[in-house]
Amino acid sequence: MVLWIQAKMSRNLRCISLQYDKEVQLRKRKTYDDNFKARVALEAIKRERTISEIAGQFEVHPNQIIKWKKQLLENVSSLFSKKKDPEIEELRKLVEELYKKIGQQNIELEFLKKKYKQIQNM
Repeated sequence: MVLWIQAKMSRNLRCISLQYDKEVQLRKRKTYDDNFKARVALEAIKRERTISEIAGQFEVHPNQIIKWKKQLLENVSSLFSKKKDPEIEELRKLVEELYKKIGQQNIELEFLKKKYKQIQNM
């Protein structure tokens, strides 16, 4: 009888353990938007408070704040860079071409409307 109770208890513990593991696996990783990351990194750069205080305020791990601060400092020079991203240039050229095409089609449409009215009046 004692063995049966122990076996039953161990099964229950396994079930509880399995349920707990499933709940832990279902949790999703927190994601933060770029504005939030920038705000936290700027707070860290100001050095008015410690990293631990900032982590407590924003509910983020201190290592994450250090990582975001490092990324901000590495990429801040690109804000003032005069070099333009080739992908952005390609998009600008594409937009210009599309505007030209739209303008040309508007001119053709107006021309055809005038000709259609002239044909109707005959």
